[in-house]
Amino acid sequence: MPVLETERHGQVLVIRMNRPERLNALNEELRIALAETWSSFRHDPDLEVAVLTGAGRAFCAGEDMKETLANKTPGGKKLAIEDPFATGRLEKPVIAAVNGFAMGGGFMLVERTDLRVAATTAIFEVSEAKRWLLGGYNHGHLANLPFPIAMEMAMGFRFTAERFYQLGFVNRLVEPDQVVPAAIEMANHLLTLPPAARVNTVHMMRRMRPAPTPAQRDLAAALHDHGAKGDLLESRAAFAEKRAPRFAGWDDPQDRYRLPDLQEP
Repeated sequence: MPVLETERHGQVLVIRMNRPERLNALNEELRIALAETWSSFRHDPDLEVAVLTGAGRAFCAGEDMKETLANKTPGGKKLAIEDPFATGRLEKPVIAAVNGFAMGGGFMLVERTDLRVAATTAIFEVSEAKRWLLGGYNHGHLANLPFPIAMEMAMGFRFTAERFYQLGFVNRLVEPDQVVPAAIEMANHLLTLPPAARVNTVHMMRRMRPAPTPAQRDLAAALHDHGAKGDLLESRAAFAEKRAPRFAGWDDPQDRYRLPDLQEP
């Protein structure tokens, strides 16, 4: 069974992650298949809009913990090929059709899309605080959400589709069997626009999204190294073994009081 399936609906390409038994977790095979498909979509003159969705009860559960533990590579290996959707070099609009769980790396796939349709039963989670030494500090900022909501996201709380719809993170809320049809309907509206207007507007809107400052990114890089590195694999082992994690916290207990800080120019 292929880990990725595609369907053409005129100028619309539906991309479906297809590892339902693993909640469409992003193993290396699926990540490569996505990168190849995004590259093909980018250069296909007959395709203008993509709809990204998942098979089964999940959109995407994010990192494949079993593969991570086997390879001892938190976050997965770096791909040898470019993924233009991940790097921001995809000029065509992408619509998320979130059919179920969108967690961790799966949430980040939704975040990269331009428009979002979600099933009423979908669940979202920014999972970095559970797997790394720094929570997802930037996601609420990118979504233009108030500080306490951004903090809630960064700390790994789960959000229902209804709540994200109320917060403006999701464009359409529909019944589960209508997720892909509703996304295709949005795609067909985009196709009624002059091609240059569609491409130029997507480009402009993406450039207007908030982003952390260089100093904030430098601080984030320092904080990603601030703590016991063994906790990275421990968090994943505990998840895979369905047990409570046994975290060390810091190799030197005094490090909790020696936090790096912003270095403004």
